[in-house]
Amino acid sequence: MPHKSVLALVLLGLTATVDAHGQAWPARQPIKLITPFQAGSAIDAVARPVFDAVSHQIGQSMVFESRAGAGGTLGMAAVAKAEADGYTLLVNSSVHTIVPSTYSRLPYDTVRDFAAIIPLSQFPNVLVAPPSRFKSVAELVAAAKAKPGSITYGSGGVGAVTHLNAERFRLSAGFTAVHVPFKGAPDALREILGDRIDFYFSPMAAVVPLIESRALSALAVSSLKRSPSLPDIPTTLEAGYPDSDYVFWVGLFAPAATPRAIVDRLHAETARALNEPAIKDALTKLGAEPMEMTPAQFDAFVRAEIKVNAALVKAAGIQPN
Repeated sequence: MPHKSVLALVLLGLTATVDAHGQAWPARQPIKLITPFQAGSAIDAVARPVFDAVSHQIGQSMVFESRAGAGGTLGMAAVAKAEADGYTLLVNSSVHTIVPSTYSRLPYDTVRDFAAIIPLSQFPNVLVAPPSRFKSVAELVAAAKAKPGSITYGSGGVGAVTHLNAERFRLSAGFTAVHVPFKGAPDALREILGDRIDFYFSPMAAVVPLIESRALSALAVSSLKRSPSLPDIPTTLEAGYPDSDYVFWVGLFAPAATPRAIVDRLHAETARALNEPAIKDALTKLGAEPMEMTPAQFDAFVRAEIKVNAALVKAAGIQPN
């Protein structure tokens, strides 16, 4: 009878959250949030306040663990191979959709081995330069074209979001430059602050205070429209470079076999935290913008972006590792 079918579905949803120890998730132990980059990255700046709130909501500790290396693939592999019990999760960025094109032999499958849960936010990267270097994007491009190969740009590593953003802009503007990859975004930021590289597309969360203090010059943002955090800074599109936009995002993932009830609970609790006024205010100050999606929508977004990044990697001539 219909009411029996409904009851069966309810019971299935409840039992899906009970682990092998007979305890309902997340009662058994703290939840590990693996980030595949250096501590202090833009991912940390976005994720920590959000999951501090989630931790209070669910009554369980959530512990961050940085597993940097191999372009982020070490941390991703650790989660892909972890027990799918809701106690090991991945907080990743747009690089999640890049590495399928920049690494020829991944120890996991980006589509099959992860369950997309929820994006935390999106925000533009900012084209920054040392204060005395360029007054505008046009001046940077003119200098690069005047002496091909004389301009350097930094990134958080080959195939990093900051690398692909710079390549998309460079291809649109039609100039050559020397790529200087670093071990992570914090190292690249240190070098641009030290006036040792010419430009860098930094995640906004890391540079807004530095721009406000004039430690760095902001020449443009990589989004489709201007950022409310930097309303006077044009987009690269406004500056005259078509198809140069590139948006950085941060999201939450779980091993693919994680019970749907846990995925749905994590989505609901994270969405609730993202709507808390204090969290919204904190993220807005970082230049973050909402990116509301269901798990299914986020999964479809990830699949589509893998294809977009594959085309960009090919156009830029980036050779897979």
